[in-house]
Amino acid sequence: MPTTRIRPTFDTETITVEPWLDPIVDEHGVDPRSSYVEDVWLGILGPSTVWLLRKVAAGLDAQPEGFPLDLAETAATLGLGGLGRNGAFMRSIGRACQFGLARPMDGTTLAVRRHLPPATQGHLRRLPESVRLRHDEWMQRPSDAVDPKPAERIASELVLAGQSMAEIERVLRSLQFHPAVAHRVARDAARPGEPNDPIHDN
Repeated sequence: MPTTRIRPTFDTETITVEPWLDPIVDEHGVDPRSSYVEDVWLGILGPSTVWLLRKVAAGLDAQPEGFPLDLAETAATLGLGGLGRNGAFMRSIGRACQFGLARPMDGTTLAVRRHLPPATQGHLRRLPESVRLRHDEWMQRPSDAVDPKPAERIASELVLAGQSMAEIERVLRSLQFHPAVAHRVARDAARPGEPNDPIHDN
């Protein structure tokens, strides 16, 4: 795992968040609101950073080119008071940067990935065996012979019922669809800008 701590500083209390475009990660990575992030990345990043990435993902769904982020307001909505360099909120941004999921562009702009790459073995080494097994399950991509149409039909019905991407993914996984299939189908079915369920603390 990375050992160098990053503490970004900003020159203004409202910054611009813009998408960090990466064709490979955007194509093959996972949405911050996916169950993979809840299963695997949560133990690596910590809950406050995952919450932040999910909040930013929703903002970029609504405004794909970027949007203004009020630092004080965002810190308060995440339950992280104070904007000091060593405060909890800035540490959360710093962890996103430390793990290559965000990067300060200047004193007023933060680029953030819309999708997260799979965790590396270095990331996973300190996590429980159960988490490593969930990661391995995700990495065992299903064969191209797997027919996604049943999952797509279910996802379409859930979209019409107003379900979020995260809820669609959870339903598909509960029906024993492969995690990668459930994530891809839910992602493709969900409408841009719709709300997604938050992570659970327990």
